[in-house]
Amino acid sequence: MGRITARRRVARYTVGERISVREDHLAVEEPLELRVGGEALTITMRTPGNDVELAQGFLLAEGIVNSPSHVLSAMHCASDGEENTYNILDITLDPVVPPLAAGLRRAFSTTSSCGLCGKASIDAVRTTSAFDLRTDDTAVDAEFLATLPDRLRAGQSAFDKTGGLHAAALFDAATGELLVLREDVGRHNAVDKAVGWALANGHVPGRGLVLMVSGRASFELTQKAFMAGIPILAAVSAPSSLAAEMADDVGLSLVGFVRDNRMVVYAGAERVTNESTATASSVTQSVARVRTA
Repeated sequence: MGRITARRRVARYTVGERISVREDHLAVEEPLELRVGGEALTITMRTPGNDVELAQGFLLAEGIVNSPSHVLSAMHCASDGEENTYNILDITLDPVVPPLAAGLRRAFSTTSSCGLCGKASIDAVRTTSAFDLRTDDTAVDAEFLATLPDRLRAGQSAFDKTGGLHAAALFDAATGELLVLREDVGRHNAVDKAVGWALANGHVPGRGLVLMVSGRASFELTQKAFMAGIPILAAVSAPSSLAAEMADDVGLSLVGFVRDNRMVVYAGAERVTNESTATASSVTQSVARVRTA
């Protein structure tokens, strides 16, 4: 399954200089068909590797499972008469898991770029978590959050070769330990892989954890953190308006533009302290006043 990167001969151009032909590395993108009990559920474009984690994270995010015991087995298989390319994964769920709704399989359509697409409305994609984030009193200091982008980047071995992969990592807010880091061509897949690891290793609900992502924070990534019971989502880039609204609604702390010792807290400022300046509670009150003005 070492298909994370692929080699390709390319021509490099610099204006006014001689063209050079050399070998370059690209991030591998291949389809993964996810089946449940032998029936197709969805197809996502992903970077091969950690497929079981990806599937577990996806099922958790969609509210289909919320415990590692709900996934009995996972096996790569081949279509009839074809070679096993490890691009089909069949999941067997515990019988206690309710049967999937009749239209659910048709509702899912995913790509490496946008993640979940094709559902009729926000109401259709929004799911209900088994975990209440408002009871999670995790707190982190801004100084700690400021270190996470560099730590995330340092762990991106495939990005070093290709420059074309997103990353997601889970950090322990109390100890600062990096628990898991996953890369993928799709930011949603990278998060699913990290969350799937958490589910399989007893870290769901993710109380006391910080989910750090390399790109922007979309509605979908906010929902994935919520469904896994992770109280803090931090991103190198911007969140969307819908992501910020959802974070507010469910009690998730959403931090964007984490770079160069700066960051913007869009929701849940009570969890983010700054030892040298204002207290978290005063920041939260100020933000609330701005929203209601």
